[in-house]
Amino acid sequence: MKRYISDLHFFSEKVMKYMDHRPFSSTKEMNEYMISQWNDTVKGGDQIFVLGDMFDWRYVEDAEAINHVLHRLKGRLHLICGNHDFGWINRPGIDRDRFVWIDSMREIEDGNRKVIMNHFPMPVFGGNHLHLKDGSPMIWDLYGHVHDTEEARFIYDIQKMGAGRKITLASGATEPMTCNMINCFCMYSDYRPLSLDAWIELHHNREER
Repeated sequence: MKRYISDLHFFSEKVMKYMDHRPFSSTKEMNEYMISQWNDTVKGGDQIFVLGDMFDWRYVEDAEAINHVLHRLKGRLHLICGNHDFGWINRPGIDRDRFVWIDSMREIEDGNRKVIMNHFPMPVFGGNHLHLKDGSPMIWDLYGHVHDTEEARFIYDIQKMGAGRKITLASGATEPMTCNMINCFCMYSDYRPLSLDAWIELHHNREER
């Protein structure tokens, strides 16, 4: 199964305390909880796509500490680099072989749908108006970076604005300007990497609230 998650920020005390207000007394407690939630969800053969900011290099003492976490996580790992990843991923001693691939952006097939993965939100992309026979979107953009901040709510406002507008297709037909984007912020899923369908359900439930 393909699963997705973003912005774990292992080891980051500042993100834990001030940006996200995560309910942990220490980064050690946070790390252990995130590893437990991950491994309780993921099966050994699952493909996990981390959409950036997996570690925060400013708060990790050495490559061995990063490798220790990497080797405890189940699944086949893939990394979309976020703005906090470039400081650790090229550090001497990091086991890059733990990842199937490392990229800044990637498109994959997930069942009968296409998934565009990037760290930064992208409201408009090629084919975002395409739908399957059941009317559901054919292409989704999965992203991270904005956590659950005012930046995130700004992106959600853009999505609402888009839904109230019309676009004209090359065929001359018009339809709502949908932005099929999902913020895969780890706290939304209680630090569990989720399938595309599970993220879509979470996304719609959050929109309703």
